[in-house]
This record gives sequence, C-alpha cells and structure tokens, in this order.
Amino acid sequence: MLNSENITGIDLNRPRILGTGIVTMLILGLLFWTHFHGGVPSHFILQREDLPELSNWWGGLLLPLLTWFLLGRIKKRLEKQTSLTLQPKNENTKIFRLFLIGLTFAIVLAVCFTNDYPPFLENVPYFVLILSLIVPIYYAEFILGFVIGMTFTFGAIIPTAFALIMAIIGFIIFNFIRPLFQKVIKYFRK
Repeated sequence: MLNSENITGIDLNRPRILGTGIVTMLILGLLFWTHFHGGVPSHFILQREDLPELSNWWGGLLLPLLTWFLLGRIKKRLEKQTSLTLQPKNENTKIFRLFLIGLTFAIVLAVCFTNDYPPFLENVPYFVLILSLIVPIYYAEFILGFVIGMTFTFGAIIPTAFALIMAIIGFIIFNFIRPLFQKVIKYFRK
C-alpha cells in the first residue's frame, strides 16, 4: 500500500479529496439553481452560432475531474519538492496565492465580458504575457483558480480550453523568455 504522507507527515490526499468534493458540490448546486431559474445556459464556441453549442451541464462532469487532476499535480509537485528539501518553505501560501491570482484574473475577465468593457477585453493577450513574466500561470493552482473563476459566466469547457492555451504560452514565457529578461536586467544593473 502506498503511503500518501510525505516526509513532513502531512497527508496530501486530504486536500485533494476535500477540494474535489467542494468543487463538485458547488458546480452541481450552480447547475441545479440555474436549471430551476430559467434553464442551464449553453455557449457557442467563439460566440459564433455556426459553431457547436456547449451546455454548462458538461461542467458538472469536467470541473470535478479537472479539480481532481490539478490537485493531483499540485500534490506531485509538493512531494517532489519535499523530497529534495527537508523543509517546505511556505508552499501552501504560494499555492493559495497563485490560486487567488488565477481566480481574480478570471473574475475580472468575466465581469468585463459580461458588462462589455472593451478596454480590458482587447488587452487580455497583453495581460497574459505580462502575468506570465511575473508568475507561473501554467501551474495547476493558477489554472484551477482561473477555470473556477470563469465557470459562472462561461461554463467549464471554454475556460478550460482557454486556460490550456494560456498555460502553454505561460510555460514558454516563464521558462525561456523570463530568464533572458532577468539576464538583461542584471547586465544593465552593473
């Protein structure tokens, strides 16, 4: 039998089970509430009626599975980090902070979309690029916060697809372009 405790003695499966349970109850509550208050909305891909329509009911399946998977990725990363160092340095705070950044970015984006605020919406690619230079937006906690933050407005499928594209861009920028920026800054500071 595999032991789910890392060397710090913390059971890392508990947050995964609890988080998935909370997200499952929240998404099902949202879906049933919308079902009885006007019906569960559907969204056209790219807002074009000639493309397929995706029902928010799919979020009832996708969001719990995505949460389970992403929390598993966080667990693996924590296990790897704690095996390399004996003391995890505020990892829970970093994880929560990155989750909140993703959640906040998604909520701002959803509010701006709902209220048709073009100045923010037209600059989303630039915000993603700048954010990618500052934080690793490809980490599971950012993606989870982003998808949860956009689920009320867009359902779970469209934000998941957008988050995957953002994660690829963020990985490239954070791991390849950011180090170049840091070297240039160090060079000019001399």
